[in-house]
Amino acid sequence: MLLGRVTGTVVASVKTEGLEGIKFLVVQPLDKHQEPVGKPVIAADAVYMAGPGELVYYVASREAAEALEPRFVPVDHAIVGIVDA
Repeated sequence: MLLGRVTGTVVASVKTEGLEGIKFLVVQPLDKHQEPVGKPVIAADAVYMAGPGELVYYVASREAAEALEPRFVPVDHAIVGIVDA
């Protein structure tokens, strides 16, 4: 799992089958000291409640495709949790 901060939202006018109703968010990857690392990524919100400004953890690749229902939808990153503390 990777740590990141949600910095914005993405609006998709057309989505592939299985992604209807899923929010897409811009996530800035962070290191263990919560400093920005690399370029922002677009992640599907698998927890259905993440929003701008929140500290989240996300997964990439095959794990991202399995984080949503139905499984194996075409996403590269998916938010799987919100960090409380």
